[in-house]
Amino acid sequence: MQPEILHILDRYGELLAEVDAWFRRCMEAFPDDIRCNAGCSDCCRGLFDITLTDALFLRLGFARLPRELQESVRKKAVARLAEMRRLWPELAPPFVLNHRPEEEWEQLMPDDDETPCVLLGDDGRCLVYEHRPMTCRLHGLPLIDPDGTLLHDEWCTLNFTEGSPVELPGLRAEFTRLFQEEVLLFQDVVAELFKRDVRELDTFIPLAVLFDAERFDWEGWVERFVVAGEKAAALNRPERS
Repeated sequence: MQPEILHILDRYGELLAEVDAWFRRCMEAFPDDIRCNAGCSDCCRGLFDITLTDALFLRLGFARLPRELQESVRKKAVARLAEMRRLWPELAPPFVLNHRPEEEWEQLMPDDDETPCVLLGDDGRCLVYEHRPMTCRLHGLPLIDPDGTLLHDEWCTLNFTEGSPVELPGLRAEFTRLFQEEVLLFQDVVAELFKRDVRELDTFIPLAVLFDAERFDWEGWVERFVVAGEKAAALNRPERS
């Protein structure tokens, strides 16, 4: 991976470390109410979208796994891709979801999908824990800004079973700032890969495992991706009278 991208991913790792520090503070403040612990993997099921930045960061951790373990994970990822292609036959590298409306993503993410994440070990622990996506680090607790603004009002059903935690100041953190910095880092990644602006690029963890981002013709692909999007927008734009 080119040095400029690695530098951006280092900065992203620092941002993710802030999220981890917040979660540790919450666990220390409410040890009897937060059940999250090593080996608990109830939330590591089904599919959920992650950003391109997360996908690239995840691949750094995946590359450090023993070769035999990498092959085992790839086999699971190939099986997941085959399932997805039953609904989206055209799904191909770089496995980006954004060329289709978000409501169609739900077809690939049914609520009753209990398939374990391809990166979940037999012991219930994440194989790339230090490189897991941001959404994995945020899951389980409500997200509340320092001023009390509620950004995400859901939490794991194993946590805070005796009542709502949304008014607890000990859970708060600078999430608006964190998310803004996440967007800026994504834009830095896009600028290096594409040399032009692209707002969103999302994928799934199994697809990130299968995709060799370092050898892909990003500039050629984004030209086709953006041009196709612009043509679709033009076709859907109402005519002026």
